[in-house]
Order: sequence, then C-alpha cells, then structure tokens
Amino acid sequence: MTFISFLNNTKVRKTLSVLLALAVWQIAAAAVGSDMLLASPVRVLARLASLFREPGFFSSVLFSFLRITAGFLLAFFMGIVLGFAAGKSGAIETILWPWVVTGKTVPIASFIILCLIWMDHSGLTVLISFLIAFPVIYTNVLQGLKSTDEKKKELAALYRVPWTRRLLYIDLPAIKPYLLSASSVAVGMAWKAGVAAEVIGMVDGSIGDMLYQAKVYFQNADLLAWTVVIILVSVLSEKLFALLLKLFFRGVEKL
Repeated sequence: MTFISFLNNTKVRKTLSVLLALAVWQIAAAAVGSDMLLASPVRVLARLASLFREPGFFSSVLFSFLRITAGFLLAFFMGIVLGFAAGKSGAIETILWPWVVTGKTVPIASFIILCLIWMDHSGLTVLISFLIAFPVIYTNVLQGLKSTDEKKKELAALYRVPWTRRLLYIDLPAIKPYLLSASSVAVGMAWKAGVAAEVIGMVDGSIGDMLYQAKVYFQNADLLAWTVVIILVSVLSEKLFALLLKLFFRGVEKL
C-alpha cells in the first residue's frame, strides 16, 4: 500500500482529522492557560476516567438513556404510522401539516419552557425527545411513499394485490433508504433535545443535571467530560438502532 492510498483511506482521514482537532484544542487550552475557562484534552480525559468510578455516573447515564430512547421510539413508531396514513390520504397529510411544520421550526427552548408550564419534570425528557424526532421520521416516511414507482402501484391495484404484500414488496422497500437516513439523524437530535430539556428543566439525576452542576461551579473539565459521554452514548445508540433496522429490512427481504 502506497502512502497516497493510505491517506485516501476514509478511516485514516477521519482519524487524522480527529487528531488535528485534538491538537487545536490542546493549543487553545494552553493559550488560555486556565482549566476553569477551557480544560485541555488530557485533563478532560483524566476527568472522564474518574467519572466512571463515581457512584452516580451510571445511574445518571441510564436515567437519561431510558427517557431519551423512549421519546425517540415513540417518535419512530408514530412517525411511521402517521407517515403511512398521510402517504395514503391527502386529507390526513393536510391535517397534520401545521403540526409537523410547527415541530420542525419552533426552537427547542420554546418547547421546553412551554412543557415546563404544562407538566412536571418527570416526563419532560421523553416529550421533548419525541417532539423533536417525530417530524424527521414522519417527513421521510411520507417522502419515501411519494417516491414509490407509480407503475408498481397501478399494477398492484389492477391485480388486487393484498395490502400485506403491497406493504412488504412495495411500500417498505420504498421507505427503506429514507427511514435509515431519518433514524440516524433523529437519534442525534433526540439526544441533543433531551439533554437540553434536562439542563433547562434541571431534571434531578440526569446527565443534564450533571451539566448544569458543572456550569454552576465553573467545572469546565466536568462539563466537557460529560459532553464526551453524551457524544459516545448518542453515537452508540445511533449505530445500534441502525443495525437493528437493517436486520429488520433484511428479514423482510427474505420473506
């Protein structure tokens, strides 16, 4: 393998870009000269290692993971159901349009503040994660159905193909690429929105609460360490769900 082909490898380029970002971060931290303002990568890594040994770490991660995942899964299933309904009925699409547009355009902070007025903190993370992820899933399912080959739909109607077979061999293949892409985006958005809700709502025992405490006490290393945790859990959640979704579609294709 030549040096040029080595550099053209996608994984190598990504690794080098991460190392470059860490180097820039280290130089910036050294220039600032204060962990309170900007902790170095080494300091954050050391703090991250110590977080794993603290008694409340895993309970906080699990607290947020369960609620954000619940909100995403609710958005995923509701997005598919209502996306299919809108794809089959223009009237339903029209009825849902203002709600979906609202979900796509209203700032997360506005949703969080409104929800805090209407409900207690216990269900805030689930609801906000749902509200942010739902429009992404719904819109992509609807777009996938609209992209279905018209000739296939006409043939299915002509030969009176049962709806179950149309679902398996026409609709699901049409929405597959859209749903895979939407799920990847929606998981990340659900985590961003869910943790933001926990910070603003000061939800006890959550990752957001840990971020808020770090901000109050000017613990920059803690803030960045918890941010790394959020990124890791979010990426792992995204990869796991994408794998499960691909396995589902493979199973469908074998039927």
